[in-house]
Amino acid sequence: MKIILITPAGPSSRTGNRVAAQRWAGILARLGHEVEVATEYDGASADLMVAIHAWRSAAAIERFKSRYLGQRPVIIQLSGTDIYDYIDSDPQPTRRSLELADRLVAINSLAWKKVPKAQRGKLRLIYQSAARPAKPWQPDPRAVIISVIGHLRDVKDPLRAAEAARALPAASRIRIEQIGRAYTPDWAERAKAEMANNPRYQWRDDVPRAGVEALLRRSHAMVISSLSEGGANVVSEAAVAGVPILASRMDGNVGLLGADYPGYFPVGNTAALARLMRRVETDPKFVTRLRRALAKEAKLFEPAREKEAWKKLLVEVRPQRGSARPRRPKAKRGR
Repeated sequence: MKIILITPAGPSSRTGNRVAAQRWAGILARLGHEVEVATEYDGASADLMVAIHAWRSAAAIERFKSRYLGQRPVIIQLSGTDIYDYIDSDPQPTRRSLELADRLVAINSLAWKKVPKAQRGKLRLIYQSAARPAKPWQPDPRAVIISVIGHLRDVKDPLRAAEAARALPAASRIRIEQIGRAYTPDWAERAKAEMANNPRYQWRDDVPRAGVEALLRRSHAMVISSLSEGGANVVSEAAVAGVPILASRMDGNVGLLGADYPGYFPVGNTAALARLMRRVETDPKFVTRLRRALAKEAKLFEPAREKEAWKKLLVEVRPQRGSARPRRPKAKRGR
C-alpha cells in the first residue's frame, strides 16, 4: 500500500509526535509499504492515511476522507493533548476526526476512558517500542544523577524534579540533569534562573540522540513529572534500559507502568518526589524493587511486538482493490 503519514509540525525534530512518526514510518516500510511523511495532506494519491494527533491533523483527515468519498481508511494515533485536553477544550474538530477514523490507536492502556463510547470499538492499543541499548546501565559513581528527559512546556511540569532537589538534606549527592528544548522563551529563562539558584540542577537544552542515551545510561533514576501524557516514549526507553523511573501518578504513566508500580508520586507533589529521590539514593532494596517492576513491563515495549501490532492493524483496514476512486471535480457547464 501507499501510505501517507501525517504528523503535526513542531519546534524540534525530536518532538514526541515527530519521533513517533519516524519510527512508525520505518515499521510500515519494513512491512513492505510505501510511506510518505508530511505535515499536511496535499491531495496526493494514497491507499491509507495514518494521522498523528486528531485535533492538529483534523483538516488533513477531512480532506483525505472527502477525496476518497470516505472509502479509503484513516488510522489516527491519539496524542496526549487529544484525549486529555482538546477533546474537552475544543471538542468539535477532535470528535469529528474520531468519527471519520476507521481505527484509533492509543499508546497507553487507560486512554480508552477518554474516548467517546461510540468510538471505542475502533480503538487499538499499540505500545511505543524502544530498542535495547547497546551499552548496559552504569550509574555515575561520582554523584546520584536523576535525569529529566523531555521538552520544557507547561504540561510536562518540567522543573518539578529541580524543585524537589531543593528539599534534600545538605549531605545528599543527588544532581538533576535535564535535557530538552524550551518551548517558549519564558521556560528557557525559568530553567536558567533555576540553574543560577539551585546548585543541584543543570539544564543542557536539546541534545542529539546519543546524548540522551548517554544520560539515561549513567542515571540512577529518571523522573517523568507530567501533568498528563498520551504515553511518553522515554518511559519505554528507560524501562527497557532498566533505569528506575519516578513517575507522576496519572493515566499516561499508569497506562504504561501498571497500577502497582512502586515509583509513583502524586501529580505536582514536590515533597513526595523528594522522598522518592532520597530513597533512590539511600535504599538499594527500593531500587531493586523498581527495576524488577520495570523488567516485567519491558516486554510490552519490544520492537517486534509493536511491528506485529501494526501488521495486524493494517490487515483490519486494508482497502479493497479498485475501490474508492478519487472524487473528480464536476465539469462546468457552458453558457
